[in-house]
Amino acid sequence: MSKPDIHLVDADHEIERQFRLVMRRLAGGVCIITAGQGEDITGMTVTSLTSLSAAPPRLMVSINRQASCFALIARHRQFAVNILGSDQEALAERFSNGRLKGKERFEGAAWTYGASGVPLLSQSLALVECQVEEIIERHSHGIIVARLSSMELSHRVSGLTYWNGQYVQIDHEADLDLLAEVSIPLAHVR
Repeated sequence: MSKPDIHLVDADHEIERQFRLVMRRLAGGVCIITAGQGEDITGMTVTSLTSLSAAPPRLMVSINRQASCFALIARHRQFAVNILGSDQEALAERFSNGRLKGKERFEGAAWTYGASGVPLLSQSLALVECQVEEIIERHSHGIIVARLSSMELSHRVSGLTYWNGQYVQIDHEADLDLLAEVSIPLAHVR
């Protein structure tokens, strides 16, 4: 039997609360991870996606191990990344709605199956189909390292970010100042 983790928190979990507040200050691009095969599909909204390496192309995403998406990724060893545009906030909210499960999250959304059999959201800024290379389980989450099996890039360049507990729409042409503000909070104050 392994030793339990030691947590440096008081009874009110004050350190964890403060950590969440600190991390809300980090802007993140909004993506939907989709997984599964056939009728057994699901997806979830994440901001925990990052590139790991350009040569060879690899990415990482951190997913709670209790999420249904994690179980399907672990079972099928593949998933898709759907990078959202500025006009897809409602879709991000739908895929983060805990009351909706599995295929219910796709209702009303334009989607199709990719070459690997995973669902892809049609109007995304970019789509990446991925093969799992490694899953590193730490604490409540699994860090998934994946290689790219296919990519598709839209000509649109307006993106959706999440910062300080809210969605922020970024339009490349109109919001370059906003992008700088979100990327470097309080930079305009100095």
